[in-house]
Amino acid sequence: MLEIEVAAAKIAYHGSGESGDTLEMIERPGGGFSFVLVDGQGTGRGAKTLSNLLATRAISLLKDGARDSAAARAVHDYLYTYRMGQVAATLNILSVDFQNGKIFMARNNPAPFFVIDHTGLRSYNEPSLPIGLQPMTNPNLTELAVRPYTYIVVFSDGLLRAGERYDEDLELVNFLSAWPTEAGHTAQTLTDTILERAIALDRGQPSDDMSILSLAILPRDQAISVRRMCASLPFEAPTWPAP
Repeated sequence: MLEIEVAAAKIAYHGSGESGDTLEMIERPGGGFSFVLVDGQGTGRGAKTLSNLLATRAISLLKDGARDSAAARAVHDYLYTYRMGQVAATLNILSVDFQNGKIFMARNNPAPFFVIDHTGLRSYNEPSLPIGLQPMTNPNLTELAVRPYTYIVVFSDGLLRAGERYDEDLELVNFLSAWPTEAGHTAQTLTDTILERAIALDRGQPSDDMSILSLAILPRDQAISVRRMCASLPFEAPTWPAP
């Protein structure tokens, strides 16, 4: 039996209370699930409002049975019309389709995504335009087989800026090339390790919003198929008046 693990981590740029990136998940009507990652132009509340609006629209389309490519095009058309070509956003839709036994990626993001398996590291970095700026913008589409010991890493472009102001480089390609695929490390381990390296390069003060989504396909010997989901969210509780 194979187990599909997905883990995400995100952090806002230093000095902002809220990330402009939005990540949403939905179970697909025919079986499987999709993750939508949107990075709104700018930072702070305005970017968050935009990315949340677009992610919600994409999720609604996917829930109604739209294909990933159609959903990406529709979200682009909405933003282009709504903001008259003046505002951009990046969009990634990562899906595992149980009906076809495939993984799909629809990408409107200049930042690449990576796949690691027994053959090594593959970078999917074909030119890709953000949504919202030009008419008839289409996503880059990638189809992958579901195979054990495969990892997929998707991220917003803020990750690639880690260390820039200190003239340092995350060297993400080198790091992922050395990732031990058959060691069976979890998707959470991979996600957290990447984010910790990026934050360290920025001396603990991220220079941009950063979001990372990792998917791992690992062999598991399980007699009972149980689905689990866990989330960890920092929250600063307000100061309530004394009773």
